Amino acid sequence: MILVTGGTGLVGAHLLLKLTQGGEPVRATFRSGSKLERVRKLFISEHPEGSRLFEKIEWAEADILNLPQLEKAFEGITHVYHCAALISFDPRDFRKLKRVNVRGTANVVNLCLALNISKLCYVSSIAAFSHNDGKTPITEENEWIGAANVYGLSKYLAEMEVWRGAQEGVPVVIVNPGVIIGPGFWYQGSGSLFRAAAKAPKYFPPGGTGFITVKDTIEIMTGLMDSDIQGERYILISKNLSFETVMQQMAAGLELKKPVKKLSNLQLEILWRLDWLRCVIRRKRRRLSREQAKSLKHPVTYSNAKIKNTLGYQFEDMEKAINHCCMLYKRDVGITP
Repeated sequence: MILVTGGTGLVGAHLLLKLTQGGEPVRATFRSGSKLERVRKLFISEHPEGSRLFEKIEWAEADILNLPQLEKAFEGITHVYHCAALISFDPRDFRKLKRVNVRGTANVVNLCLALNISKLCYVSSIAAFSHNDGKTPITEENEWIGAANVYGLSKYLAEMEVWRGAQEGVPVVIVNPGVIIGPGFWYQGSGSLFRAAAKAPKYFPPGGTGFITVKDTIEIMTGLMDSDIQGERYILISKNLSFETVMQQMAAGLELKKPVKKLSNLQLEILWRLDWLRCVIRRKRRRLSREQAKSLKHPVTYSNAKIKNTLGYQFEDMEKAINHCCMLYKRDVGITP
Protein backbone atom coordinates (compact mmCIF):
# COMPACT_ATOMS: atom_id res chain seq x y z
CA MET A 1 0.00 0.00 0.00
CA ILE A 2 1.12 3.56 -0.81
CA LEU A 3 1.02 6.35 1.78
CA VAL A 4 0.73 10.03 0.82
CA THR A 5 1.29 12.54 3.61
CA GLY A 6 -0.38 15.90 3.12
CA GLY A 7 -3.13 14.50 0.93
CA THR A 8 -5.19 17.70 1.05
CA GLY A 9 -2.52 19.97 -0.44
CA LEU A 10 -1.93 20.85 -4.10
CA VAL A 11 0.73 18.19 -4.75
CA GLY A 12 -0.82 15.56 -2.48
CA ALA A 13 -4.31 15.84 -3.97
CA HIS A 14 -3.13 15.71 -7.59
CA LEU A 15 -0.81 12.83 -6.70
CA LEU A 16 -3.75 10.91 -5.21
CA LEU A 17 -5.72 11.40 -8.42
CA LYS A 18 -2.83 9.91 -10.39
CA LEU A 19 -2.30 6.99 -7.98
CA THR A 20 -5.97 6.00 -7.73
CA GLN A 21 -6.08 5.67 -11.50
CA GLY A 22 -3.26 3.11 -11.25
CA GLY A 23 -5.34 0.69 -9.19
CA GLU A 24 -2.95 0.32 -6.24
CA PRO A 25 -4.32 0.74 -2.69
CA VAL A 26 -3.65 4.24 -1.42
CA ARG A 27 -3.84 5.80 2.03
CA ALA A 28 -3.56 9.54 2.62
CA THR A 29 -3.08 11.56 5.77
CA PHE A 30 -5.05 14.65 6.65
CA ARG A 31 -5.09 16.88 9.69
CA SER A 32 -8.15 17.68 11.75
CA GLY A 33 -10.02 20.52 10.10
CA SER A 34 -8.69 19.79 6.61
CA LYS A 35 -11.24 20.06 3.83
CA LEU A 36 -11.57 16.67 2.15
CA GLU A 37 -14.45 18.03 0.09
CA ARG A 38 -12.00 20.28 -1.74
CA VAL A 39 -10.06 17.19 -2.83
CA ARG A 40 -13.28 15.50 -3.95
CA LYS A 41 -14.18 18.56 -6.05
CA LEU A 42 -10.75 18.48 -7.65
CA PHE A 43 -11.19 14.81 -8.55
CA ILE A 44 -14.60 15.47 -10.11
CA SER A 45 -13.27 18.49 -11.99
CA GLU A 46 -10.20 16.74 -13.39
CA HIS A 47 -11.52 13.25 -14.17
CA PRO A 48 -14.85 11.92 -15.53
CA GLU A 49 -14.81 9.19 -12.85
CA GLY A 50 -13.44 11.45 -10.15
CA SER A 51 -16.09 10.64 -7.56
CA ARG A 52 -15.43 6.90 -7.87
CA LEU A 53 -11.66 7.42 -7.72
CA PHE A 54 -11.96 9.59 -4.61
CA GLU A 55 -13.80 6.77 -2.81
CA LYS A 56 -10.76 4.51 -3.36
CA ILE A 57 -8.65 6.58 -0.96
CA GLU A 58 -8.29 5.36 2.60
CA TRP A 59 -8.08 8.53 4.66
CA ALA A 60 -6.14 8.56 7.93
CA GLU A 61 -6.30 11.50 10.31
CA ALA A 62 -2.67 12.03 11.26
CA ASP A 63 -0.46 14.98 12.04
CA ILE A 64 3.18 14.26 11.16
CA LEU A 65 4.09 15.59 14.62
CA ASN A 66 1.77 13.09 16.30
CA LEU A 67 3.69 9.80 16.41
CA PRO A 68 0.81 7.54 17.55
CA GLN A 69 -1.38 8.84 14.71
CA LEU A 70 1.48 8.56 12.21
CA GLU A 71 2.37 5.01 13.31
CA LYS A 72 -1.20 3.95 12.67
CA ALA A 73 -1.16 5.58 9.24
CA PHE A 74 2.01 3.61 8.39
CA GLU A 75 0.45 0.20 9.07
CA GLY A 76 0.76 -2.02 5.99
CA ILE A 77 2.59 0.65 3.97
CA THR A 78 5.37 -0.19 1.50
CA HIS A 79 5.96 3.13 -0.32
CA VAL A 80 5.73 6.71 0.98
CA TYR A 81 5.30 10.07 -0.75
CA HIS A 82 6.03 12.73 1.88
CA CYS A 83 4.21 15.86 0.67
CA ALA A 84 3.07 17.36 3.98
CA ALA A 85 4.73 20.67 4.85
CA LEU A 86 4.16 24.12 6.25
CA ILE A 87 4.71 26.96 3.79
CA SER A 88 5.50 30.38 5.25
CA PHE A 89 8.06 33.06 4.44
CA ASP A 90 7.37 35.00 7.62
CA PRO A 91 10.56 35.05 9.75
CA ARG A 92 8.41 34.88 12.88
CA ASP A 93 7.25 31.40 11.82
CA PHE A 94 10.72 29.85 11.81
CA ARG A 95 10.17 27.78 14.97
CA LYS A 96 6.91 26.46 13.60
CA LEU A 97 8.56 25.72 10.24
CA LYS A 98 11.33 23.78 11.98
CA ARG A 99 8.83 21.85 14.04
CA VAL A 100 6.60 20.84 11.12
CA ASN A 101 9.03 20.55 8.24
CA VAL A 102 12.11 19.24 10.05
CA ARG A 103 10.82 17.31 13.06
CA GLY A 104 7.80 16.08 11.09
CA THR A 105 10.08 14.80 8.31
CA ALA A 106 12.33 13.15 10.92
CA ASN A 107 9.26 11.29 12.24
CA VAL A 108 8.41 10.08 8.72
CA VAL A 109 12.00 8.98 8.10
CA ASN A 110 12.23 7.15 11.43
CA LEU A 111 9.07 5.18 10.69
CA CYS A 112 10.39 4.33 7.22
CA LEU A 113 13.50 2.94 8.90
CA ALA A 114 11.61 1.04 11.58
CA LEU A 115 9.15 -0.53 9.13
CA ASN A 116 11.60 -1.23 6.28
CA ILE A 117 9.69 0.92 3.79
CA SER A 118 10.64 0.02 0.22
CA LYS A 119 11.03 3.61 -1.01
CA LEU A 120 10.47 7.21 0.12
CA CYS A 121 9.90 10.21 -2.15
CA TYR A 122 10.35 13.53 -0.39
CA VAL A 123 8.90 16.71 -1.89
CA SER A 124 11.30 19.52 -1.10
CA SER A 125 11.56 22.84 -2.97
CA ILE A 126 13.96 24.94 -5.03
CA ALA A 127 13.81 27.27 -2.01
CA ALA A 128 16.19 24.81 -0.32
CA PHE A 129 18.97 25.83 -2.72
CA SER A 130 21.29 28.75 -2.06
CA HIS A 131 21.00 31.58 -4.55
CA ASN A 132 24.06 32.11 -6.71
CA ASP A 133 25.27 35.11 -8.73
CA GLY A 134 22.26 34.78 -11.02
CA LYS A 135 24.47 34.45 -14.10
CA THR A 136 24.39 30.65 -14.32
CA PRO A 137 21.49 28.26 -13.64
CA ILE A 138 21.46 26.52 -10.26
CA THR A 139 22.02 22.76 -10.44
CA GLU A 140 21.78 19.89 -7.96
CA GLU A 141 25.55 20.17 -7.47
CA ASN A 142 25.55 23.77 -6.23
CA GLU A 143 27.26 24.27 -2.88
CA TRP A 144 24.89 25.17 -0.07
CA ILE A 145 25.88 28.48 1.52
CA GLY A 146 22.63 29.39 3.23
CA ALA A 147 18.96 29.69 2.31
CA ALA A 148 17.32 32.85 0.98
CA ASN A 149 14.43 32.64 3.47
CA VAL A 150 13.18 30.76 6.52
CA TYR A 151 11.03 28.39 4.47
CA GLY A 152 14.01 27.41 2.33
CA LEU A 153 16.13 26.79 5.42
CA SER A 154 13.48 24.53 6.92
CA LYS A 155 13.27 22.50 3.69
CA TYR A 156 17.05 22.17 3.53
CA LEU A 157 17.16 20.90 7.12
CA ALA A 158 14.33 18.49 6.30
CA GLU A 159 16.38 17.17 3.38
CA MET A 160 19.19 16.44 5.82
CA GLU A 161 16.80 14.17 7.72
CA VAL A 162 15.94 12.36 4.50
CA TRP A 163 19.62 11.89 3.65
CA ARG A 164 20.13 10.53 7.16
CA GLY A 165 17.46 7.96 6.38
CA ALA A 166 19.22 7.11 3.12
CA GLN A 167 22.50 6.53 4.94
CA GLU A 168 20.73 4.22 7.37
CA GLY A 169 19.17 2.13 4.61
CA VAL A 170 15.97 3.74 3.30
CA PRO A 171 15.85 4.01 -0.52
CA VAL A 172 14.99 7.67 -1.16
CA VAL A 173 14.52 10.19 -3.94
CA ILE A 174 14.16 13.93 -3.36
CA VAL A 175 12.45 16.31 -5.75
CA ASN A 176 12.84 20.08 -5.66
CA PRO A 177 9.95 21.61 -7.59
CA GLY A 178 9.83 25.26 -8.53
CA VAL A 179 6.65 27.30 -8.23
CA ILE A 180 3.96 24.69 -8.94
CA ILE A 181 1.15 25.82 -11.24
CA GLY A 182 -2.05 23.83 -10.87
CA PRO A 183 -5.79 24.14 -10.25
CA GLY A 184 -8.00 23.60 -7.25
CA PHE A 185 -6.09 25.32 -4.45
CA TRP A 186 -6.57 29.04 -4.98
CA TYR A 187 -5.94 30.12 -1.39
CA GLN A 188 -2.52 28.57 -0.86
CA GLY A 189 0.80 28.25 -2.66
CA SER A 190 0.80 29.42 -6.28
CA GLY A 191 -2.93 30.13 -5.98
CA SER A 192 -1.86 33.49 -4.56
CA LEU A 193 -0.45 34.39 -7.98
CA PHE A 194 -3.84 33.83 -9.63
CA ARG A 195 -5.57 35.83 -6.90
CA ALA A 196 -3.08 38.66 -7.42
CA ALA A 197 -3.57 38.59 -11.19
CA ALA A 198 -7.35 38.62 -10.74
CA LYS A 199 -7.07 42.06 -9.10
CA ALA A 200 -5.66 43.43 -12.39
CA PRO A 201 -2.65 45.18 -10.80
CA LYS A 202 -0.71 47.82 -12.74
CA TYR A 203 2.61 46.67 -11.29
CA PHE A 204 4.50 43.39 -11.48
CA PRO A 205 7.49 42.29 -9.37
CA PRO A 206 10.96 42.32 -10.90
CA GLY A 207 12.98 39.14 -11.10
CA GLY A 208 11.79 35.65 -11.81
CA THR A 209 12.22 32.00 -10.88
CA GLY A 210 11.56 28.45 -12.00
CA PHE A 211 8.04 27.19 -12.67
CA ILE A 212 6.53 23.75 -13.24
CA THR A 213 3.01 22.40 -13.64
CA VAL A 214 1.52 20.11 -11.04
CA LYS A 215 0.95 17.47 -13.75
CA ASP A 216 4.67 17.41 -14.61
CA THR A 217 5.57 17.30 -10.91
CA ILE A 218 3.35 14.26 -10.30
CA GLU A 219 4.43 12.42 -13.44
CA ILE A 220 8.09 12.79 -12.52
CA MET A 221 7.55 11.78 -8.89
CA THR A 222 5.73 8.58 -9.83
CA GLY A 223 8.25 7.87 -12.58
CA LEU A 224 11.11 8.08 -10.09
CA MET A 225 9.29 5.92 -7.56
CA ASP A 226 8.56 3.26 -10.18
CA SER A 227 12.22 3.19 -11.23
CA ASP A 228 15.27 1.65 -9.56
CA ILE A 229 16.69 5.13 -8.91
CA GLN A 230 17.55 5.95 -5.32
CA GLY A 231 19.82 8.31 -3.42
CA GLU A 232 19.28 11.10 -5.94
CA ARG A 233 17.88 14.62 -5.89
CA TYR A 234 16.23 16.38 -8.83
CA ILE A 235 15.33 19.98 -9.62
CA LEU A 236 11.88 20.00 -11.20
CA ILE A 237 11.58 23.01 -13.48
CA SER A 238 9.71 23.32 -16.74
CA LYS A 239 10.71 26.92 -17.49
CA ASN A 240 12.54 29.80 -15.90
CA LEU A 241 10.17 32.74 -16.28
CA SER A 242 10.09 36.35 -15.20
CA PHE A 243 7.24 37.42 -12.96
CA GLU A 244 6.34 39.89 -15.69
CA THR A 245 5.75 37.04 -18.16
CA VAL A 246 3.76 34.95 -15.68
CA MET A 247 1.57 37.81 -14.49
CA GLN A 248 0.87 38.91 -18.06
CA GLN A 249 -0.03 35.37 -19.14
CA MET A 250 -2.38 35.07 -16.18
CA ALA A 251 -3.97 38.44 -16.98
CA ALA A 252 -4.52 37.31 -20.57
CA GLY A 253 -6.07 34.03 -19.39
CA LEU A 254 -8.36 35.91 -17.01
CA GLU A 255 -9.21 38.42 -19.76
CA LEU A 256 -7.97 41.38 -17.73
CA LYS A 257 -5.59 44.24 -18.38
CA LYS A 258 -1.95 43.21 -18.17
CA PRO A 259 0.38 44.78 -15.61
CA VAL A 260 2.77 47.12 -17.40
CA LYS A 261 4.92 48.72 -14.69
CA LYS A 262 7.81 46.99 -12.94
CA LEU A 263 8.32 47.62 -9.24
CA SER A 264 11.66 49.31 -8.66
CA ASN A 265 14.17 48.19 -6.05
CA LEU A 266 13.38 51.33 -4.06
CA GLN A 267 9.67 50.50 -4.10
CA LEU A 268 10.42 46.97 -2.88
CA GLU A 269 12.49 48.38 -0.01
CA ILE A 270 9.62 50.67 0.96
CA LEU A 271 7.00 47.94 0.60
CA TRP A 272 8.68 45.39 2.87
CA ARG A 273 9.11 48.05 5.56
CA LEU A 274 5.46 49.07 5.27
CA ASP A 275 4.49 45.42 5.48
CA TRP A 276 6.59 45.03 8.65
CA LEU A 277 4.85 48.08 10.15
CA ARG A 278 1.42 46.72 9.20
CA CYS A 279 2.36 43.42 10.82
CA VAL A 280 3.44 45.12 14.06
CA ILE A 281 0.42 47.41 14.35
CA ARG A 282 -2.31 45.04 13.19
CA ARG A 283 -0.62 41.77 14.19
CA LYS A 284 -1.11 40.34 10.72
CA ARG A 285 1.00 37.79 8.88
CA ARG A 286 3.87 39.09 6.79
CA ARG A 287 3.13 39.35 3.09
CA LEU A 288 6.57 40.59 2.07
CA SER A 289 9.65 40.04 4.22
CA ARG A 290 13.05 41.69 3.73
CA GLU A 291 14.43 38.38 2.44
CA GLN A 292 11.60 38.04 -0.09
CA ALA A 293 12.09 41.60 -1.31
CA LYS A 294 15.79 40.94 -1.76
CA SER A 295 15.16 37.73 -3.73
CA LEU A 296 12.71 39.55 -6.04
CA LYS A 297 15.31 42.07 -7.20
CA HIS A 298 17.10 39.67 -9.51
CA PRO A 299 15.95 36.61 -11.49
CA VAL A 300 17.10 33.21 -10.26
CA THR A 301 17.33 30.41 -12.82
CA TYR A 302 17.51 26.65 -12.39
CA SER A 303 18.66 23.77 -14.59
CA ASN A 304 16.35 20.83 -15.37
CA ALA A 305 19.04 18.94 -17.29
CA LYS A 306 19.44 16.16 -14.72
CA ILE A 307 15.79 15.06 -14.69
CA LYS A 308 15.49 15.43 -18.48
CA ASN A 309 18.55 13.24 -18.98
CA THR A 310 17.43 10.70 -16.36
CA LEU A 311 13.83 10.15 -17.49
CA GLY A 312 13.91 11.71 -20.94
CA TYR A 313 10.96 13.75 -19.74
CA GLN A 314 9.14 16.23 -21.97
CA PHE A 315 7.39 19.01 -20.07
CA GLU A 316 3.92 20.21 -20.94
CA ASP A 317 3.33 23.69 -22.37
CA MET A 318 3.36 26.16 -19.47
CA GLU A 319 1.26 28.83 -21.18
CA LYS A 320 -1.49 26.31 -21.96
CA ALA A 321 -1.39 25.11 -18.34
CA ILE A 322 -1.74 28.69 -17.08
CA ASN A 323 -4.68 29.30 -19.42
CA HIS A 324 -6.36 26.10 -18.17
CA CYS A 325 -5.91 27.22 -14.57
CA CYS A 326 -7.30 30.66 -15.41
CA MET A 327 -10.41 29.08 -16.89
CA LEU A 328 -10.93 27.01 -13.75
CA TYR A 329 -10.19 30.00 -11.51
CA LYS A 330 -12.94 32.00 -13.21
CA ARG A 331 -15.31 29.10 -12.74
CA ASP A 332 -14.40 28.41 -9.11
CA VAL A 333 -13.70 31.85 -7.72
CA GLY A 334 -14.62 34.46 -10.30
CA ILE A 335 -12.85 37.75 -10.86
CA THR A 336 -12.58 40.24 -8.01
CA PRO A 337 -11.01 43.47 -9.35
